Amino acid sequence: MAQLTASLSEPRKSPVQARSTASVDAILKATVQVLLKVGKEKLTTTRVAVRAGVSVGTLYQYFPNKSALLRAALRLHVEEILREVEKICVLERGQPVEEMAEALTRAFLEVKMRDPKTSRALYAVSSDVEGAKMMATAAARVNEKIAGLLKSAPERLTTDLHLMATVLQSSIAGVKRQLLESDMPEARLEVMQREQVLMVRSYVRACVGQ
Repeated sequence: MAQLTASLSEPRKSPVQARSTASVDAILKATVQVLLKVGKEKLTTTRVAVRAGVSVGTLYQYFPNKSALLRAALRLHVEEILREVEKICVLERGQPVEEMAEALTRAFLEVKMRDPKTSRALYAVSSDVEGAKMMATAAARVNEKIAGLLKSAPERLTTDLHLMATVLQSSIAGVKRQLLESDMPEARLEVMQREQVLMVRSYVRACVGQ
């Protein structure tokens, strides 16, 4: 039954032409817009199709139901974050480890805070679309990238690199959650980001051998 439920919430097919890709992009954008406007309980495939300017039949070619829509929108959101973090992991290779930690912190928090309302709304529905599994997969992917970045540091690091990556991920994620759960996340971003940078710089400095 679990496998059947998962399959029903997966997209039916992937777009292979430019027109199809544009339709899927419009549908996923509309999904977020409807979610923000009416909430997950009132979100329907019909409302999303109308908002996207496509027929319900076109929507069903790619997404069989509401769960599939929300799952795809959440996956797209997570992929955006992963791309930003992975880009930093490439750009910061070989830099001093404290600079790496600061760059990771800033990139992660800034991408999450570009649209805090969307971030909050999508994470609110994650439990309905097996979001925990998606997040675990994403976290493992980020851990490998950060560990690889740390390996390129000029300093001699005495702590296991994957453990360091986990600590960095967890601490940044904690600040992210605090921001998203606050009443004015955008207003608090600068000060929280500054304090988090101090924290991660101190942590990675302590991991450098003499």
